[in-house]
This record gives sequence, C-alpha cells and structure tokens, in this order.
Amino acid sequence: MSLKATYLASDGLALAELLRTGELDPGEAVECAAEIASELDPELNAVVCADFERAAAAAPQVVAAGGPFAGVPYLLKDLYANAVGLPLTNGSRLFEGNVPDHDSEMVSRYRRAGLLIAGRTASPEFGLTTSTESAVFGQTRNPWNLEHIAGGSSGGAAAAVAAGIVPAAHASDGGGSIRIPASCCGLFGLKPSRARVSLAPDAGEGWAGFSVQHCVSRTVRDSAALLDAVAGPVAGDPYCAPPPERSFLDETSREPGRLRIALALEAFNGAPVDEACVAAARGAAELCAGLGHEVAHAAPEIDATALGLATRLIVGANVRATIAERCEVLGREARDDELEPLTWATAATGEQSDAAAYARATRTVHGVGRRLAAFFDAGFDVLLSPTMAAPPAKLGVLSLSNRGDDYMPALLQTIGFTQLMNVCGNPAASVPLGWGGANGGLPIGVQIAAPVGGEGVLLRLAAQLERERPWIDRKPPCSAWRSG
Repeated sequence: MSLKATYLASDGLALAELLRTGELDPGEAVECAAEIASELDPELNAVVCADFERAAAAAPQVVAAGGPFAGVPYLLKDLYANAVGLPLTNGSRLFEGNVPDHDSEMVSRYRRAGLLIAGRTASPEFGLTTSTESAVFGQTRNPWNLEHIAGGSSGGAAAAVAAGIVPAAHASDGGGSIRIPASCCGLFGLKPSRARVSLAPDAGEGWAGFSVQHCVSRTVRDSAALLDAVAGPVAGDPYCAPPPERSFLDETSREPGRLRIALALEAFNGAPVDEACVAAARGAAELCAGLGHEVAHAAPEIDATALGLATRLIVGANVRATIAERCEVLGREARDDELEPLTWATAATGEQSDAAAYARATRTVHGVGRRLAAFFDAGFDVLLSPTMAAPPAKLGVLSLSNRGDDYMPALLQTIGFTQLMNVCGNPAASVPLGWGGANGGLPIGVQIAAPVGGEGVLLRLAAQLERERPWIDRKPPCSAWRSG
C-alpha cells in the first residue's frame, strides 16, 4: 500500500500507532496532509493558513515524546483558538494582522497529546452564520457538491476532513457549528456539554455559555479520544461540566444498553422541515428500534419566539463587545468595510439593548434549560431528530453579506434542531446516517442529544450505529480518495 493510501485508510488513532511503531516516519503524515491540501484546497478553500512545514519540522521530537495522537496533523479553526505565531482573524477583516503570543489551554492540551498544528481552517466572521463564507477568505465549498455549503461555522474543518486532508480537525459550536458542518459533509460531530472544554485563559465562557469547543472527525473513536485529550476545567473557570464516569474512548467500546429514545421531527424554533431530513431521522429511529432501543414520538415544549429574541440579544451583545475590544487594541473605530453587513446588524442588536434586557434574556434561556432537563428526567435517555431542517443550501444564501429575504428562513432551518442544545448546555452529536435521495446525494445528519454530562451515552450509541451502519467508506467526489 502506498504512503498516501495508508494515510487515507487510517483515522487519527491508527496514524499515531503507525508512527509510534515506526511503520511511518515522523513527518510522513504531515507530508501527506500537505500534498492533499495542495491538490484539493484550490477547489475547496478550506485551509486559510497553512503551516505544514513547521509541523513537519517538529514531527521527530513530537513523535519521540509520545501521546495518543503523536505525529498526527491537525488543523485549528480560525475562530477564538489561540496558537503561538499562527495568525487568527476570526474570519474578519477587523482582525487581520492578529497573531497570538500564547496558546489557549485547549491548544496546549492538543500539543501534549502529540497533535501537530499544521494550519487553520476557514470560518465565517465571528462564527455568526451556518455557511463558511467571508469577505476576507471567500467561500468554502462542500466536497460532496462544490455548489453547496460545507456548513458553518466550522465548515472549513468539515471540508478538510471530508476531503481527506486530515482525519479530524478542531471545531467549535455556538448554535450548531460542529453538528451542522458534520451533517453537510458526512462526518461525525459531537458538541460536548457546556464547559467540558475550558476556554482558558482568554475567556470563561462564549456567548453566555452557548459556545463550546471540540472537533469534527471521520470516526467516533477519534472524537472520543480527542475529547479525552482536552476535557477538564482549569482553575478560574466560572463553572465546569459534570465529571465523566470513565474515559470517553472507553465509552465507544461499551454497549449502550436498552435506551429510551424520544423522536422529534418538528424544529424547536418552528422552521419548516424538509421531508429528506424527516426521512433520515425516521430511518435512524427505525435502526435504533431494530437494535433493541425503545423509541417514542416526544419533544420538549419550547417558546420559540421568546427563545429567539433572547438568543439574538445575547449573541448581539457578545458580538458588540468583541468589536469594542478589538477596536481598543487597534486604537480606533471599526471601518464600514471591516465588518460584513449582517455582522453590523447583529452588533446593533446588542448595542440597542440595556443591561436589564440582557439579564432577562439570560433568565429566559436558563428557564428553557430547566424545561429540557425536566424532559429528560421524565424518562428519556436520548432525544433523536434531524440535525438540520433542510439539506445543505446553495452557496451565497447564508453569507453574512446577503441582504436578501432568503437569509433568515435558511438560517432558521439550519439551526432549527441544533441551537436548543447550545442554549441548554446539553451534549449533542450529528451522526451521518442519511444519504442520497432527493437532495442530490448530499449527506444528511441525524442528531442525538442527551442530558448535561451525558457524552458517554451519546458515544456508546454513536459507536453502535457506526458499527451497524458504517459510513467510513462513503467518499465525496472532491476528495483524496477519488483523486487517485
């Protein structure tokens, strides 16, 4: 088997084992990643900052030091993840020239696990939309169909993994930004519980706790092992997630037992749901029932209007604060052309609201969290639904520069099932179980969610589904497997 074929046949843990045993030389995995990126990224536009040479130079020392992912190339999202010397624009012209002088705690833990940071993947401005398109870097394209979105805001990460550049990549999720790209690109994407991964030292929480960090991956076990590598609080964190019973990787080899699964087919925000997405969720429910789980139609009752107003205010206030902090560093106000039109509009929502309104908004979302907790306490282990309420849209519709009337309906469909889990802090994952059909062959993910702290049950169930209906051999047209 050629070096490239070996690389493409291996997930991150398998690559690390080949490097540990000497079957691959220390820098060979990074060299493969660089070669594939050079070949495919001109079409995909997933990698916005390449650092493969520096990663390859560090490989011998890193492999010798060991770690669960020693010598495996890894890409950081261009959004609120500091790495020494690696430019960080947050998808915005306002942050051009920003080069961190320190690692975030998560990145330090990645390095201790042996990952070789080889660059950054694209993000929309401040992660504000569900397609990875920005004025500073352009459009990131879906490897399954280059005319469609790769999802957002971790669309660069998802496109890079789906195309075979790296086996897994860093991602973050403030309203669905891990699960939506995973759904669009046919990957596994787990959003952990709130505060599972520390944001130290630069923040205590993101978007009032909505935003969390993790990855997108081709295999469930890579996601679990990466979470083991980075999970856990840091002194000074405002709160932390419930401690896990055992390692997350261990969970993937355990049977889930007989689970009581609620099936929800109506979007929690009231957006219309495409039949292809309904069919994917129904198919997953039937698969779960066939595996011995108990499935019943049920959903939490949510005041979608109140929740929508509250989340818009909270996000808007946080975006306005981010802009103000950057302007303090620059010593001037932001110019009109440094932020995209819908970013300005989001910031205005925060600027026009007072502190009392922000406090009321946080009370609203905390109340929703209590209702979702009560739903699970009533006897459900897992809540199953479509990941998205529509298949991946065409590029341009979800751009932050789109001033048309089609933007908001499309946005609400992409986050219709995902955002609730951010608001409430629950872990949730997109599992690639829907394929083909009327959506032209684009993947359609199915979301599974659990009570706060319940990553273990999600990983056990996802691993069971992966064994029963494996997706690893499904490869998109624009990928290293198809390119030869």
